[in-house]
Amino acid sequence: MIINTLTWGNIDVAEENMYQFENGIPGFEEEKTFAWIDVENSPFSYLQSVQEPGLSFLLVDPFSIYNDYEFEIKEEDYPELTSEQAVRVACMVTLNDPMDKSTLNLLAPIVCNTDTRQAAQIVLHQSSYHTKHPLQPSEQKEGV
Repeated sequence: MIINTLTWGNIDVAEENMYQFENGIPGFEEEKTFAWIDVENSPFSYLQSVQEPGLSFLLVDPFSIYNDYEFEIKEEDYPELTSEQAVRVACMVTLNDPMDKSTLNLLAPIVCNTDTRQAAQIVLHQSSYHTKHPLQPSEQKEGV
C-alpha cells in the first residue's frame, strides 16, 4: 500500500506492517490505521498514520534498553491483542535537546498482535513505570 508521509514522501508499506487501532491512540482517537516502519539495524521504528501524513511517532523496542521491563495484558481487557507468540511491543520516544535528555514512555506501551493486525496503546494502571524514562539508562551512560 502506498501511503503519503510528511517525512519520507510516498512510501510503499506491506500489508503485514499495517495495524488497526480500534480506539485510536490517546490524543489521536480519530486515527485508526498506522503503518509500522522499521529503522534498519536499529531498535527504533516509526508508527505512521495512514490518513494523516504529518502524524508519526518514533518508537523503540523497550526490551533493548530496559531488559527487565515487563507487564501483563489481561485477555479479558484486550482479547484482540493477547497471543503467546504474535505480540510486538514498542514504546514512544520523546526526543529532547540535548539528545541525552530524550525519554521513552514505559507507562503506555504500543502492543500489536502480528497475526490479527490489531493494536492498542495500553496504559499500565497501578504500575511503577512512568512516561519519561531515560532513553539511555544511567548505568549504561557510565560506559559511554
